[in-house]
Amino acid sequence: MEKLKRKIVCLIVLVMLLGMSGFSSSAVEAASPYQPLQHSINKILTDSRMAGTTSSITIRNAETGEAIYEKNADQLVTPASTLKVLTAAAALETLGENHRFSTELYTDGTVAKGTLYGNLYLRGKGDPTVLKKDFDNFASILYKRGVKRLAGHIIGDDTWYDAERLSPGISREDESYYYAAQISALNLSPNTDYDAGSVIVDAKPSVLWRPADITLTPATGIVRVINRSKTVPRGYANTLKIEREYGTHKIIISGHVPIGSIGKKEWIAVSNPTKYAIDVFKKSLAERGIRFVPTSKIAEGVTPENARLLLSKQSMPLKNLVVPFMKLSNNTHAEILAKEMGKAVYGEGSWDAGLQVMTDYASSIGLDTGHWSFEDASGMSHANKVSSSQMSQLLYAVRSEPWHQTFLTGLPVAGADKRFVGGTLRYRLTGGAGKGNVLAKTGNLEKVSSLSGYAKTQDGEWLVFTVLTQDYRYSTLPVIDRVAQTIAASSKKP
Repeated sequence: MEKLKRKIVCLIVLVMLLGMSGFSSSAVEAASPYQPLQHSINKILTDSRMAGTTSSITIRNAETGEAIYEKNADQLVTPASTLKVLTAAAALETLGENHRFSTELYTDGTVAKGTLYGNLYLRGKGDPTVLKKDFDNFASILYKRGVKRLAGHIIGDDTWYDAERLSPGISREDESYYYAAQISALNLSPNTDYDAGSVIVDAKPSVLWRPADITLTPATGIVRVINRSKTVPRGYANTLKIEREYGTHKIIISGHVPIGSIGKKEWIAVSNPTKYAIDVFKKSLAERGIRFVPTSKIAEGVTPENARLLLSKQSMPLKNLVVPFMKLSNNTHAEILAKEMGKAVYGEGSWDAGLQVMTDYASSIGLDTGHWSFEDASGMSHANKVSSSQMSQLLYAVRSEPWHQTFLTGLPVAGADKRFVGGTLRYRLTGGAGKGNVLAKTGNLEKVSSLSGYAKTQDGEWLVFTVLTQDYRYSTLPVIDRVAQTIAASSKKP
């Protein structure tokens, strides 16, 4: 009997010990410092706007790379413009922070008694930051050097890159607008947003029942404006529409513009960025007093090997260009960078070569390139795919790069009202913990929204996060912003 009692006691003790062991294991698991954040994110994702949505979410510790939250982490989703984080990283690594683009002016002629007998060759090497004032400066210098008349032609040379102008993801509906501008090695931008290959079309009310007043910036003759608009009385709806007719150089302006309204302004992609640049350059020459013989014309061509360099204009270094590129999510910059990387590494300024460089870079930092698929560098294509696990791994990996601080300066800052600080996040997360503490690249296409970057918690700890969503019925932006806000508001302290 005593033996039986001792056995029972031993069994009870053993069960208690096993129970305590199990309890101890659970206690360790429950003590994860990120558990409150994990629970909060799970609750946010029950939002009805996520129903039926394809999504992928990963949050990592920025110091260790440890994944502290994952939801469909390996699901491939269209990244939209968050793909630009790979483009920027590959460009900084491949081209270097101090890389500059250039635009050069050559001639194959000589000057006699104020007349240049020969052609002027405007040769582009990808610079997206060329402005009308740069051409004015070229013209002023030529005039001061004694060129008062041109007895030749103005030739635009864009052969630094290949002749393919549009990436595969550009739809017919998008081609009219600046965000889908054609990619050329010879560029002109209308202002310091540097939307290369586009012209600003400004339509304002004129006299009642008359067409709107139209201004082009810069003025150019390579587009044909067809003004079908009408100025209407105050109180009428502003129905102005400005677009370039598909496949042509015609800019159609239609609809009503009320008296007293601001009208409408659009950045319209031109049908030939190379001719656009040389057309405006010719205007700059004329405005600075340089005359032309009647046979002078503008044309596209190749700079002869024996031509001599007259003038050159360089862009800002890449470490500065990443600001308008990333803050404003400039698609043209992304595609130019891709072609420039291809030119630098493989001697070919093409998308195929440039995208290969991006793939090479991703592989070099340990990313699984089998989980990346992209056919452009801007994120415009719906065919682009990546997982949040891979995107967040990229953001973790670049923290060890010597140019990481430059990379950070390019990311939009949540709630920062200055355009070149807040960028595409300046009107988001404008209050609460996220303001100023979320640095991230946005991404938006039809039924696609994403956000990928860094968030500083209440403990001062940096976390890497990526939220990718597509195929939603209702916009997921509010959900994405709640996730970012919750990360910034989190703390490991009890």
